[in-house]
Amino acid sequence: MPADPEGPRVSTSPFGTIVLAAYSPDPELLRRQLDSLRSQTVRNWECVISVDGDPAPVAALVEEITEGDDRFRIIGDGTRLGFYLNFERALLEVSEHSTWVALCDQDDRWDADKIERLLPHLDEVSLVSAQARIISYPSETETGRTERRDHGALFTLLSNEFTGSLCLFGPELLATALPFPRASTRVATHDHWLAVVASAHRGTRIVDDVVQDYVQHDANVFGDPSRLGGGSIRTSVANVLGQAERFEGSRSPFAVARMTFWTYVGWRQLMVDTLDSRIPADRIDVRRDRAFGHARRLTAVSALLREARRREIVPPRFAVEYRASWFCGAITGGRRAVRRTSGA
Repeated sequence: MPADPEGPRVSTSPFGTIVLAAYSPDPELLRRQLDSLRSQTVRNWECVISVDGDPAPVAALVEEITEGDDRFRIIGDGTRLGFYLNFERALLEVSEHSTWVALCDQDDRWDADKIERLLPHLDEVSLVSAQARIISYPSETETGRTERRDHGALFTLLSNEFTGSLCLFGPELLATALPFPRASTRVATHDHWLAVVASAHRGTRIVDDVVQDYVQHDANVFGDPSRLGGGSIRTSVANVLGQAERFEGSRSPFAVARMTFWTYVGWRQLMVDTLDSRIPADRIDVRRDRAFGHARRLTAVSALLREARRREIVPPRFAVEYRASWFCGAITGGRRAVRRTSGA
């Protein structure tokens, strides 16, 4: 390994793991991201790069960018998993010696002190997140900044504000979080699940520190989550029809109803039922179960939706779609289907 131009990597900071999920990365964006990792003031870490698809081209690119830096490790067997299960595969490789875990996207750019600024919060909570500059690529224009807020465990279940690439968490979450819950359609998100798990451990926190660039470009799997939720009901219907055809194989009324159920109510029930099956009984939250679990009640979630609307945590369209999702579950047997999926 070549000599480090900044000197030897001697650090008293605790060892951690950066988990990066890669899929057909843009070479320039990946170079900027990996350079920003190598510039971190906290230097005692390993970066596990899980490649969705053929790992050989990414391995060659990483070798070229990092000049043989042995902190970077490539995994992958050539199969396509999708972003959700690709992150799961990477997390399964976290070293037992890690005292912290950071999630990383292939196309962002971290501030040099990102880990240093977030790490102290893990003394008090299980998962911490922060804010980012929103940067358009390739123009490099800053179009805004995220405004994430931690509204508490119940509202995090309802509407996730934890973006994976901004999160740092304790490895104790992995014993509960892995394996990830399996949804019948592509509605599952790794950051939402990890935030829910953290809420059942020592809790979560979102700080106002801006710690990275959140790069927006045409190949993003998701755009800036803080800007979702607008638009018309017509747009929502068009999206559901497209997703039903893609993930349920049909645009039939039953397929659309299943897709609508899993997108909102079903995914949240799956998380809660899976969580309850993996944590001690004294950590099971009755309020969480009444609003989201298999014993959920419409009165409980309706009260939560009203409060979320009053506090402007969710937009009006979300509340309408969530209630529609509940109805779709009732006509498609969704509650029982989730129970079978979760094994609870």
